[in-house]
Order: sequence, then C-alpha cells, then structure tokens
Amino acid sequence: MTTPRPLAAVPTPPARRTRWTDAELMREEFPLPKWAVPGLLAEGLNLLAGAPKLGKSWLSLGLGADIANGDQVLGSIEVERGPVFYCALEDTGRRLQRRRRQMLAAGGRAAPLLTLETACPTMTNGGDAVLVEWLEENPHARLVIIDTYEKMRGSDAPGMSAYAGDYAAAGRFKQLADHYSVPFLLIHHVRKQGAEDWQNLVSGTNGLTGAVDATLVLERGRGQADGVLHVTGRDVEEADYAMTFDATAGRWTKLDGPAADHLVGDTRAQILRLLREHGPLTPKAIAEALDGNPGSIRQTCKRMGDAGQLARTVDGIYSAPGASDSGTTPIQSHLSPVSPQVADQHKPE
Repeated sequence: MTTPRPLAAVPTPPARRTRWTDAELMREEFPLPKWAVPGLLAEGLNLLAGAPKLGKSWLSLGLGADIANGDQVLGSIEVERGPVFYCALEDTGRRLQRRRRQMLAAGGRAAPLLTLETACPTMTNGGDAVLVEWLEENPHARLVIIDTYEKMRGSDAPGMSAYAGDYAAAGRFKQLADHYSVPFLLIHHVRKQGAEDWQNLVSGTNGLTGAVDATLVLERGRGQADGVLHVTGRDVEEADYAMTFDATAGRWTKLDGPAADHLVGDTRAQILRLLREHGPLTPKAIAEALDGNPGSIRQTCKRMGDAGQLARTVDGIYSAPGASDSGTTPIQSHLSPVSPQVADQHKPE
C-alpha cells in the first residue's frame, strides 16, 4: 500500500474575468478544468440520476472514498487525491458505518479525507452556509456530493414556474461549484415512465438538466452488464459506459469495451467482437468462424441489423458500427479466438 502524497499549497484564485474582446479571448490562456474523475466528473455542477435501489448511493460512497484516498475510481480511472464532502441525507450513521465496513472487509481502506454528513438544512434554509464552511476549511477539496438533491433543494419563490424553480434550485449549487472551482455531484431520481432519450429520464423539468454542466444517468443493463452509465455535458465527451456491481464489496466497476458489447446476449456479443477484430463478414463467414449454425447466425445478424447493432450492406455483408474496414485480419473456420467460448451458444435468440 502506497503512502498518500502530501497536499500541495493552493494559491488564492484570481478574480474571475467575464468580458473580453474577440482578440483578447483568442489570446487568453485558461486553466484546464479541475477533474474529480478525469473524463467523467469535471468542476462545475454534475447530476447523477437513477432508479431507486439501483446502487446510486454505493456508487457515490465509492467515488468519495476513492477520490479521498487517490485510489483508482471504478476500478481503472486514476484520480488526484483530496478532501471529499459526502452529504448522505437519506442515510443514518449506522447505515453508513455498515457500508464502509463492508467495503473495508472486501479490500478497501479507510479514507481520512472523506467527511460524511447525514443532516443538513436545505439551500434556502442555511444549507449553503454549511457547504461554504466546509469548502473554506478544505481549500484542496476535490468533490462535494449531495445525496440526494431533493433533500437539500429548498423551496421555490412564490409564483415561480416549475422550470424556473428547477433552474434556480440547481443554480444555488452551481454558484458554489463555480466560485470554488470544485466539482459538485447531485444525486437525483429518474421518472417512473420510460423515455426514448435517456436525458428525459431525469425527474423534473428541463430547467434542472439545463442548469447543470453535466448529466449522468445510471440505468439497469440488459444482458451481461449490471448497468450502463450515460454521460453528457459541457466539458465531458458524450459516452455510454457498461458497469458491473459487486454486492459483496459494495463496489461499481467500469467494464472494458463499448457498452453495446455488454448489453446484448452472448451470441450477439461474440458476433460484435468478431466483426470488430476481423472487419466486415458475411453471415456464412461468421458462422464458420464461430462454429455456429449458419441459419441461426444469419437470423441473429438480421435481427442485429434491424436493431441497429450491426451495419449491413446491400450485398448482405455485416460490420460492427464504428469499426474500421481497413487492416482487417483474414480468418479461418473454427480458428477465431472467441470460438472456444461459444461452442454451446449457437441457438437463435
């Protein structure tokens, strides 16, 4: 186990400039965003939504402990160590202790720079002062987590529309996040009804998602993944990450490869991996490479094409979406690297 590095001195930030001529703007050298989790959680206001009992609180607690220790987040992402404030407003001290003990028993370690709070006023009733006090005491802060946003949101001004109320409520958190250049993460719920666009799953009006800098939605996965984490925002690249949850360790891990590979059945996943490795193939060639039934593979490829999981030419050749057609590797029947794993997985889906 490595000894945590000491925290470096933090200079007082200069006053934030808000106006430039176009020429001045082009000459300006802006500091890079401060990341709690590179590529995932940047400075500003972030919103994580998910269904009840899906594991949002386990995910939040794990993020907080790992960042406070400078350990890898989600099993693979390097982060910078620093203080984390976790407002677990739907939990008790006993429940938090049980979760942390479960994490430690599975190989985790204590997090001295993680502060846990189970009771906090709403933002319109003094909660902002609690956050400011901790941020002032922790100038090296890496992340503030509010679990849940609704518990600390506060009341709307009389006569305010639902959209304006949501925008203003999120804006109270964003003002602090921007002033201190510290990533904030609000934990929230999703609607009971489904939606074609995952961003529309977030409970509330578009005022909430419009006010935040990044939106993350954790959905329960289909097939091989326990969940898929959708991410989009102003400073983050839009992406989907397949996730798996270890209930014994209380830990979420990001799975390797495209999320689509983990959200389909076994046969479809093998076809996707084959096409990504070898390039476009006919159903007959796929069946030979996987030692599968040609008729079953042909029907599976057709269904995957209809579902948008495969690209299909007029000649009946299939390829994985986004895969390059160049540099493909010739294959021989029954010699695919994945064929030993699929000997008994050739039934049609």
